[in-house]
Amino acid sequence: MNLKPWREIAVPHEDVHRGTFQQAEFAADITQVHTGRASEEYKNPTLFFQRTFITEGMAALLTSVAQRLTGSGGDPVIQLQTAFGGGKTHTMLAVMHMAGGKAATSDMAGISGILDRANVLSLPTAKIVVLDGTNLAPNQPRQVDGQRLRTLWGELAWQLGGAEAYAKVADSDEAGTSPGKSVLVDLLKANAPVVILVDELVRYISQFEGSSTLTGGTFDSNLSFIQSLTEALKEVPTATMLASLPESEREAGSDRGIQALRSLEHYFGRVQAIWKPVAAEEAFEIVRRRLFTVIVDRAAADAVCRAFADHYVTHAVDLPGETQEGHYYDRMRSAYPIHPEVFERLYRDWSSLPNFQRTRGVLKLMARVIHALWQNNNQDLLLMPGSLPMADREVHGELVSYLPAGWDPVIERDVDGDRSEPADIEIKEVRFGAIQACRRVTRSIFLGSAPTSSNEMARGIETERVILSCLQPGQASHLYRDALGRLETRLTFLNKGNNRWWFDVRPNLRREMEDRKRRYTELDVVEEIRAALQRVTGQMPFEAVHVFTPGSDIPDDWALRLVVLPPSSAWTRNGPNPARDLAATILRTRGEQPRQKKNRLLFLAADTDQVSHLKDTIRALLAWRSIEADVRDQRVTLDNLQSRQATQNREQTHETVLRLVRETFKWLITPSQAPKNDGGVGDIEWDSHTVNPAVQSLGNELSRVLTENELVIHEWAPTHLHALLQKWFWKDGVVDIAAIDVWQKSCQYLYFPRLAKSTVMQGTIAAGAASRDFFGLAYGKQESGYQGFSLGQATSPLMDALLLIEPKHAANVEESLRIAQEVTAVTDAETRAGSGQSVSSTESVSGRTSGSATTGVTATNRPTRYYGTADLDAVTASLQFSRLVTELVELFTANPGTQVKIRVDIEAEDSRGFNEATVRAAKENGRTLRMKTSDFD
Repeated sequence: MNLKPWREIAVPHEDVHRGTFQQAEFAADITQVHTGRASEEYKNPTLFFQRTFITEGMAALLTSVAQRLTGSGGDPVIQLQTAFGGGKTHTMLAVMHMAGGKAATSDMAGISGILDRANVLSLPTAKIVVLDGTNLAPNQPRQVDGQRLRTLWGELAWQLGGAEAYAKVADSDEAGTSPGKSVLVDLLKANAPVVILVDELVRYISQFEGSSTLTGGTFDSNLSFIQSLTEALKEVPTATMLASLPESEREAGSDRGIQALRSLEHYFGRVQAIWKPVAAEEAFEIVRRRLFTVIVDRAAADAVCRAFADHYVTHAVDLPGETQEGHYYDRMRSAYPIHPEVFERLYRDWSSLPNFQRTRGVLKLMARVIHALWQNNNQDLLLMPGSLPMADREVHGELVSYLPAGWDPVIERDVDGDRSEPADIEIKEVRFGAIQACRRVTRSIFLGSAPTSSNEMARGIETERVILSCLQPGQASHLYRDALGRLETRLTFLNKGNNRWWFDVRPNLRREMEDRKRRYTELDVVEEIRAALQRVTGQMPFEAVHVFTPGSDIPDDWALRLVVLPPSSAWTRNGPNPARDLAATILRTRGEQPRQKKNRLLFLAADTDQVSHLKDTIRALLAWRSIEADVRDQRVTLDNLQSRQATQNREQTHETVLRLVRETFKWLITPSQAPKNDGGVGDIEWDSHTVNPAVQSLGNELSRVLTENELVIHEWAPTHLHALLQKWFWKDGVVDIAAIDVWQKSCQYLYFPRLAKSTVMQGTIAAGAASRDFFGLAYGKQESGYQGFSLGQATSPLMDALLLIEPKHAANVEESLRIAQEVTAVTDAETRAGSGQSVSSTESVSGRTSGSATTGVTATNRPTRYYGTADLDAVTASLQFSRLVTELVELFTANPGTQVKIRVDIEAEDSRGFNEATVRAAKENGRTLRMKTSDFD
């Protein structure tokens, strides 16, 4: 589905998208409206109701006022007591316009329905009295038409009936004493229907200090007037009063203000009606009507909301549980084009600030936000916390105006702006920059954490809410989780604890860590990378691994070795390739000597694009370790939270290092040469194979890559060995080759297969020995012929003295031996016949079929005992003894009835004398092995 951005569906009011709105326009002044000096949208009833959403509470209040003015019920006194900026004045204006008669009922949106609800056919025009505590001064009488109005009751009488009405309270106004209830009842009845709107009454009365008398009366006289007025209103069925009081003592201000608030609550409490505050969804509509003219395509808006709801279900594990409920879709429809999470943060968190007015503050902030986004051609589907352009000067100023000092550098460095850390990360990492993932995350965290107090138990917002504040349909939630992880390691004022994130004006330990990172040299970093590599390797499929070892120190022998190149020599696909250059040097020479066993080396190299990130993270790990050590050794003093953060950061950075090591050292490099048709070989070629960094054990992954790509052979078929012998060895008259020579050549030449060990070739020879198709075998060759020759016979060969014979030549040798054996057998038979000995046919046949030359030994003079002595080298004794068993012992044990005894004599001498540990171990081992004698002298 092709979803439209908010700017194509919701059109802001002209003053909003042009930025011509005035901050004061969001602050309704009841006196200015009453006197006709307010802006058109406030003083014109028609425009006012066009931009006003009549909430459930306002509808109930207007209904009550309509009933009261027609004498059909309603409440005489209504107290409006909500939080600062909660819409009290706006509600009074709604009553003023409905009852003032300056516009027809049909021209005021929503009023007809109110009258129907009140069962009122025609609403009479009422006298409107406004007593504004911010406009009146207790000690500065107001001059009107030559008359000095000193007190609230003087103002009330003058606004009700001018000079005639004022005359009834003139004495009380001059004396500053409250008139009686009966006087007030007469005034109200004479001028009914009446609506009295009292705003900021606490602020007015709190100005009377102690028992002092001002022109406006005294503290007590004003409270007496309020008491009398509320009682009088009950006796006039077509008169009503709306009075606003602060919701909390904090808004009341001084001690005198608190005292005034408590007294007024007592008097109003006797007769007041409760006014239901604005619900969250109603607040959505209030803000939307004031900021946006119309939703031009409701179907498109609903499609966007549905796409969000469906996307939230897909990513349920990463989002708050409320997003999975059906009513969340309805909340998005109500708030469109603003995401409900914006209202959640502003009404729940920001409205807790002393100077942030709920509705008015939201309107002022969002007007600046919408203007900035409109000018920047923002294409978001909804206006989300992550959309707020906090780098914009006006938005920035509006936000910090509600906060204590110190937040400017936090926003500029860690939250938003072209020079901020999040923007820098997005430039370097395209996957983040494509969706502004880092800045969206930091904006969301700031909006949800800046208003919170530093001593709150649970600061900040959860990870799930951060993602909710950023995620749009078509985006993957893990990108924002990754962005959080990256920001955690980079930002100075960002904090994390218990899966919650928050900004603070105090630098976190990140700055100290950043300072310490500069202490560590390249050598420190390389050594830590070496240690990290050893932790992730696991069981390696090599006989030796050399991590960052100089080429001169890498042995040139028959062992299969992996050379891990240093991060300074990284692999790149384009341009100069330091990894290939260093690998070629190591392959070519060992110090000043040429390297012979080239086919025993493979190389593992880092990725150029990842090296700098790995090094930086390594330095961070070293810095966190030093901070943790200093705390442990009491060289640095931190609070408990910071100490936990240091440990958590060290653990998280350590895990990050292990992951980055796997991601960085991901190129397995192998040298090779291709044979040419003319018998020569081509130049050395370097092949690179990617190692999967997601696998925990690097050793297992290397083993997989080596096996799947046949870079190292662990099982070799005899047919491949035969083909190799045919191509490179059995030619130009050569019909046999030493097996050890083939093995050694495979270790030297890059165009030969790379065998894991010599045992691979030994196993291949053993597998092919039983066949006549691959090669013949012999253990030696003299002028008289091959020694220990065999063809097509299974065996367990030892390669040290083994010859591999071309199969056709081996067949010829076998035939020659057979003929020679037959001739020998006939000659021996004739010799015995001449001496009178009989020769059985069985003996003659056995001589021909034995496959070995006759010995000339008869049954009567056969030896019955063999003995032999051999001196074994202490270093290679295991191999030599194995050959003795294979060549001699197994020769005798193959014949049933032959008894074989083996005695082992061990003599060890040390002119210095054996130490106690050696003596003790030798005696113990001798007893364990059940040796006949085992002692020292």
